[in-house]
Amino acid sequence: MFILINRYLLRKKFTGMTLWPFIILRNGNLKNDLILMNHERIHLRQQVELLVIPFFVCYGIEFLIRLAQYKSRYKAYKNISFEREAYVNETDLQYLKNRSIWRFLKYL
Repeated sequence: MFILINRYLLRKKFTGMTLWPFIILRNGNLKNDLILMNHERIHLRQQVELLVIPFFVCYGIEFLIRLAQYKSRYKAYKNISFEREAYVNETDLQYLKNRSIWRFLKYL
C-alpha cells in the first residue's frame, strides 16, 4: 500500500518512509523508482520480523546510540543497522527473495 503525503509532513531530505503496512511517499512518481521501493520493502520485512513495535523501539534506541557515537543526525541515521542493510542491498532487486531472517543483525 502506498500513501502520498504532503512534502511538509516529511522532512525535505526524505522521499519515502515505511510504517508497516504502508510505504509513505512524497509524491506518486516515486512508486516507479525501483531502488527506492526495494529499500522501503526491505524495511517492511524488517518490521514484520520484529513484530512492528519492537522494530521502532530498536530503531530509536540505535539512532540515539549512533547519535552519541557520531555527533551527527545524518551519520547516526546512515549507520543504523536497519538502514545499512537497506542501503547496501537496495540495488539488488532479488535481495528479498534470498534474504535470511534477521539479516539486519549483520550490520550492527
